[in-house]
Amino acid sequence: MAETTITIGGRKFTVACQEGEEHFLHAAAKLLDNEATVLTEQIGRIPEPRMLLMAGLMLADKTAGLEEKLRDAEGKLGAQEALLEEMREKPAPEPERVEVAVIPPMVTDTMAEIAARTEALADKVEEKLKAG
Repeated sequence: MAETTITIGGRKFTVACQEGEEHFLHAAAKLLDNEATVLTEQIGRIPEPRMLLMAGLMLADKTAGLEEKLRDAEGKLGAQEALLEEMREKPAPEPERVEVAVIPPMVTDTMAEIAARTEALADKVEEKLKAG
C-alpha cells in the first residue's frame, strides 16, 4: 500500500491507498477540500470531525443532485432511443407520383421542320453574301 498526504480544510492527513491510485485519492481529497474551504470561510474554524462531516454531507448533496439529473437524462435518452427505433421500424413512405408533361410528337415534328427551314434560309443568305 502507498501512503500519501492530502490536505483538507487546511489540515494535512496521511492516508493509505492502493499503488497507482494516488491520483484518484488526490482528486477526491480536492473535492472534499473545496467543500471544507467553503465551510471554514462561512463559519470559521470548526472542529475537524464536524468539518469533515459537513463537507462530506455537502458532497453527498451535490452527488444526489447529479444522480437525479443523470436519471432524468437517461430517461430522456431512453425515450429518444425508443422514438428512433420506432421510426426505423416504420415502412418507408410511398413514393410520390410526379407527372411530367410529354411533348406531343406533332410539336416535335413541327419544331424539326422549322429548324430545317431556318437552316435552308441561312444557307441562302450565305450564298447571296458570297456572291454579292
